[in-house]
Amino acid sequence: MRCEEALKHPMPDKPSGLPIVLVAAAALVDKQGRVLLAQRPEGKSMAGLWEFPGGKVEEGENPEFTLMRELKEELGIETRECCFAPIGFASHAYDNFHLLMPLFVCRVWAGDIKALEHQGFKWVYPKDMYDYPMPEADIPLIYQLRDHL
Repeated sequence: MRCEEALKHPMPDKPSGLPIVLVAAAALVDKQGRVLLAQRPEGKSMAGLWEFPGGKVEEGENPEFTLMRELKEELGIETRECCFAPIGFASHAYDNFHLLMPLFVCRVWAGDIKALEHQGFKWVYPKDMYDYPMPEADIPLIYQLRDHL
C-alpha cells in the first residue's frame, strides 16, 4: 500500500508482534562498477532468487563481523571490518518475522570468489538488477545502491 493510501486508515493500535531478524548484506563492487548477486540454492527458502550475499547476525556479532564470516563461508573471500561502508537498509515484514537488513558496500577483498553455498553468482550493473527476481526485502536496496554508486 502506498503511503498516501495508508494515511487514510487509522494508525494500528499495536505493533505487529513479529520477531525482528537482523541480517547483514554486502554489495561487492568490482572495478567496472558491477555488483555481485548470488542465487539462493535449492532446498532453502526463496530458492532460485537472486540476493546480496550476507547472513543472519548471530548473538554477540556486529554486522561487519557477520559479513566477514558469511563472505568467507559463502564465497571463499577474506574481508575485514574496514572494508565495509554502510549505505542503506531494508525493513520488511514477512509472514513470520520482520527483517531488518543493513546493506554495506565492499570494494576490497582477498581471494577469488567461488559459489560455495549458492547455486551461482553474476556480476550485474545496478540498473540491470530489476531483471533478476529477488526477495522482496532486497528490492528497495537496489534504489539505494543505484543512487550511491
